[in-house]
Amino acid sequence: MRAFVVHKHEHPSKLSLTADAADPIPGPGEVLVEVYSAGMNFFDILQSQGKYQNQPPLPFVLGSEFAGMIADDSPIPSGCPFKPGDRVFGAAQGAYAEKIAARWDRLLTLPANMTYDQGAGLFVTWPTSYEALVGRADLKPGEWVLVTASAGGVGLAAVQLAKALGAKVIAAAGSQEKLDVSTRYGGADFTVDYTKPNWQQEVLKITGGKGVDVIYDPVGLIKDSLKCIAWKGRALVVGFAAGQIEKLPLNLVLLKNISIVGIHWGAYTQKESSRIPPVWKALLGLFASGRATPVVYTEVFPLERLSDGLSALEQRKTWGKVVVRVRDDELGVSRAKL
Repeated sequence: MRAFVVHKHEHPSKLSLTADAADPIPGPGEVLVEVYSAGMNFFDILQSQGKYQNQPPLPFVLGSEFAGMIADDSPIPSGCPFKPGDRVFGAAQGAYAEKIAARWDRLLTLPANMTYDQGAGLFVTWPTSYEALVGRADLKPGEWVLVTASAGGVGLAAVQLAKALGAKVIAAAGSQEKLDVSTRYGGADFTVDYTKPNWQQEVLKITGGKGVDVIYDPVGLIKDSLKCIAWKGRALVVGFAAGQIEKLPLNLVLLKNISIVGIHWGAYTQKESSRIPPVWKALLGLFASGRATPVVYTEVFPLERLSDGLSALEQRKTWGKVVVRVRDDELGVSRAKL
């Protein structure tokens, strides 16, 4: 099968497509999935270089998020609700390949109104944003939310979810194009360019001097954002896409009576698995109602151009969810209509 195999730790721009990689062999509790589309994430770039906290032994197939179809020759473990031909989405190591072995209990049925491209970016991005806002920040209707990197995968999901939950959203990004995306696809109420000096003053003006109740930050801009946080505000540490882990002035945490809150959705499987079903129930309800819709970047990269897509993501040239299309989805669409 075709796959992006990491034989030694290096930047993904140096990887090339392997045409004859070995097919995965499903283990206990696993099914075989034909991958149609896979989502790109910053942690894939880190993992390729050996810099991520979860590093499989070499060699390994890169990629995690995917959407696809249960293969005709897949084993069906006891208790598994899926059958060959079912459309699913989920996460497992090795998504940048034509086939993947995945635990069936880490798969979900792909909603009938979604394409494989949309489904490829659901499993990590959306529950991260939902649990951050609801489970960690305890967002209330009417509160002000500042979302940095608001046109990115998790950022755009956070804008949509905050709006769906009744919040007033200020989207912050580094270009007018990305601010427009935040409004057009996310529904942001206001936008702010955080590359401009003293951008926090604009946030304070928008909020009538109060500041924002919740900061959602996947970039590494918590320190700068604390200049416009409200009394008893909650600052969500989602990631460090800018590449630097921040050192925060704790005097502001004390003086403003604020909370610095982390979100690591991937750890919930081991630490708090009971929380996963209600999060997905809420999200799937929002998708079904149309109050939330996955947004895919305009250019969907074919598998052989995976490196180009990851480079564009790393250089922050993209918006929405960046997706690699592994195979044509005509068969999947026709089966989904049966």
